[in-house]
Amino acid sequence: MLIYTPGGRIAPPSTGRAMSPDDLKGKRVGVLDNRKPNADILMQRLAEQLCDRTGAELVLIESKNAAIAAPDEVMGKLIAEVDLVLTGSAD
Repeated sequence: MLIYTPGGRIAPPSTGRAMSPDDLKGKRVGVLDNRKPNADILMQRLAEQLCDRTGAELVLIESKNAAIAAPDEVMGKLIAEVDLVLTGSAD
């Protein structure tokens, strides 16, 4: 019988937060909607207001299932087409 213990060495995360740009003017904004109730409306309006205030441009809205990671195709589009992604909406 093998017994696995959940104990182990605790270390700081290997990655940190992405750097935020100083200025959003001319930056391309994308939305990743997680399909939670009203998330699409909330995220799009937030993106539009952000763009109005900063001179950025809303160029892409994609969606994913909240329970799983975004598909590679969606992530590829976001990486290629936008500088900033707005995502995240809870119940």
